[in-house]
Amino acid sequence: MSAATTGLGVVRIGTRRSRLARTQTGHVATRIEALGFGVELVEIVSEGDRSQAAGTPLAGSSSTGVFVNALRDALLSGEIDVAVHSLKDLPTYPAQGIALAAIPPREDPRDAVVARDGLTLAELPAGSKVGTGSPRRVAQVAALGLGLELVGLRGNVDTRIGKVRSGELDAVVLARAGLARIDRLDEVTEVLDPLQVLPAPGQGALAIECRAGDPLAGSLAAIDDAPTRAAVEAERALLATLEGGCSAPVGTLGEVVEGEEGPELWLRAVASAPDGSVAIRRSATGPVAAAAELGRRLGAEMLAEGATELIRPPAG
Repeated sequence: MSAATTGLGVVRIGTRRSRLARTQTGHVATRIEALGFGVELVEIVSEGDRSQAAGTPLAGSSSTGVFVNALRDALLSGEIDVAVHSLKDLPTYPAQGIALAAIPPREDPRDAVVARDGLTLAELPAGSKVGTGSPRRVAQVAALGLGLELVGLRGNVDTRIGKVRSGELDAVVLARAGLARIDRLDEVTEVLDPLQVLPAPGQGALAIECRAGDPLAGSLAAIDDAPTRAAVEAERALLATLEGGCSAPVGTLGEVVEGEEGPELWLRAVASAPDGSVAIRRSATGPVAAAAELGRRLGAEMLAEGATELIRPPAG
């Protein structure tokens, strides 16, 4: 997307090079253009991108963390004005000098299955190989008791689905939101009910960051979706309370629903042992305006029941 000249100037938006990242950033760019700005997409290549292209895993660090940091570094250096992330990849602690300016309306946050022969997880024979790179998915799918072999998985959407097409795997589990954004929903054979598999905190939502104190933040606020922000604030507060990172076996989903006295926030959460053998499931409701407080409260209840020890068992 090339820059367009307007009276409000051009906003440089950082994106990773992957198809999904560029598509997500393009959606945000369209919204920013609608505010009257011109936009320019700036491709930021991280060490994580180079490692993925070479087929070598990153040593000693989270790949999502490397991607997030590359965009944030470009933002702080002035190379770009806006960074767009999958919100589930963001650390739960604030980043110095950076403001979370807007969270647009969320895509469907559920997990989806792409399996051979159009099958669902329950229809796959015992022993079938199911790929996922997420400890949260491993724990919750294992807890379904279907006798599936869960296999570690890396790479972009095409790489993951390609392992099913080649017969290397019988199925993969992915975020439905990413498939929707790149028009691949026709390959989904099942969308997992959150009653069985709760999504990752922030899954399906995008985060739009700019430099703290930049007047641009005031304009970007027009893109913010209040119900989505409330839901993900509660989810991320719960995760932070449990002291879990984005790879912890913790699932949670916040939803704004109509209560007896108007809108209220309903939050569900699960903390699982890595093998899915034990889980703590809880839910709570509270005012939409106190979303983070609701997440902290529910997280504290789960801590009191041993959630931290469950998701991070002692070594040895």
